[in-house]
Amino acid sequence: MVDTNSFKNGMHIELDGKVWRILEFQHVKPGKGGAFVRTKLRSLGAGAVVDRTFRAGEKFPRVHTEVKNVQYLYEDGTEAHFMDPDTYDQFAVPRGELEDELSFMQPNATVQVLAVNGKPSSVQLPASVELVVTDTEPGVKGDTVSNVTKAATLETGGVVQVPLFVNIGDKLKIDPAEKRYISRV
Repeated sequence: MVDTNSFKNGMHIELDGKVWRILEFQHVKPGKGGAFVRTKLRSLGAGAVVDRTFRAGEKFPRVHTEVKNVQYLYEDGTEAHFMDPDTYDQFAVPRGELEDELSFMQPNATVQVLAVNGKPSSVQLPASVELVVTDTEPGVKGDTVSNVTKAATLETGGVVQVPLFVNIGDKLKIDPAEKRYISRV
C-alpha cells in the first residue's frame, strides 16, 4: 500500500479497479479543515487525464513497475515499435500514450520503457538528446532587445524555442523533458 504522503510524479496507483499514473500532485494544507492532495492522473488503458483530490493519508494499492532499456525502431502512425536488445522481442505501444516523447526520439535510439504489471506503459527519454534543425526562420542581426528566441523544427518533428543564432542544419542538445534548448553541439 502507498499513501498520499508518498506520492511522486510518474508513480502508478490502482484506483477504482484501474491503473493510473500520477502526472502531477500538490499537498495542500488549508487554514481551516484537514489537509488534502490535488492530483492529475492519466489512465493507462484509455489515456484519459483527470483531476482528483484525496484526503491526506489515504491509502492505495501499489502497482508493480519495472524499467527496461529498449531500442526504438519506428512509428507507423498508430503505434510506436520497440525491441528488447537482449531477447530481440518486439512490442508496440499506442502512439497516443507517447505523443510528447515521439517528437524527440530517433529510430534506433535507446530509451527506457516503464512496464506496469508486465505491460509497457510509458517511455523515459535520456536527460538530453542531440538533434538536427530542419526548419527555422533566419535571425536578423540587431533585432534583439534582450534574450529573444525563435521556433525551430527538429529532424524528429519536435519544435523548441532556440536563440536567434541557430540555423538550419545545426545540431542541438535538447532537454526532452522540458522541451528546451540547452546548447549547440
